[in-house]
Amino acid sequence: MTRLSFFLLLAVLASSLYLVNVQYRSRQLYSELDRARSQARSLEAEGERLQVEKRAQAAPLRVETLARNQLHMRSVTPAITDYVTYGAQASLTPSPAPAQRASRAGGPSQ
Repeated sequence: MTRLSFFLLLAVLASSLYLVNVQYRSRQLYSELDRARSQARSLEAEGERLQVEKRAQAAPLRVETLARNQLHMRSVTPAITDYVTYGAQASLTPSPAPAQRASRAGGPSQ
């Protein structure tokens, strides 16, 4: 009978130690979960802030102001537009010099 009591005492002691260990691990996991949720909320808020900042940086008025001031760009007008042709014929036939054009037209030659 004493052996049975001793065995039961060891079993109760082992199960109580196991229970304490499981509770400790459970608290650790809960703490980790809480930290992860907190970090997720923080990252979500930062993501929203970055989206707002991205929209502000891409505002048309800001882009136009930067283009004018820093890059010295200007709006397109027909007066400053150069038209370029691309194709096989444009690259094969060179355009005549201005003096040659004038002599062909019957004008004064240089």
